[in-house]
Amino acid sequence: QVQLVESGGGLVQAGGSLRLSCAASGRTFRSYAMGWFRQAPGREREFVARISRSGAWTSYADSVKGRFPISRDNAKNTVYLQMNSLKPEDTAVYYCAASEGWGTQEHEYNYWGQGTQVTVSS
Repeated sequence: QVQLVESGGGLVQAGGSLRLSCAASGRTFRSYAMGWFRQAPGREREFVARISRSGAWTSYADSVKGRFPISRDNAKNTVYLQMNSLKPEDTAVYYCAASEGWGTQEHEYNYWGQGTQVTVSS
């Protein structure tokens, strides 16, 4: 069992930055690929970014590529999402998730955090 707790959300102006953190419980954090997803009001949850177990591999949704680097610190059991050049359309609840596999679909992720709200004002 892995418990995930996100933090770092908030209200920011367009063009600003936020860094989301996701702290994982347990000693098996490095056994999981990690991902970030988001859900805007009235929309389905969508993939944002993922990172491999070692951190060597990452991939991104086209909408955030070049703006939202994902990273992880296995010694701290934490995954990060640095959000730069934020746009109003980035407003959403952001979730981190842990996967025993390696994918971009929700069903490929085994554990989820409770989410953190990010609001970008214009």
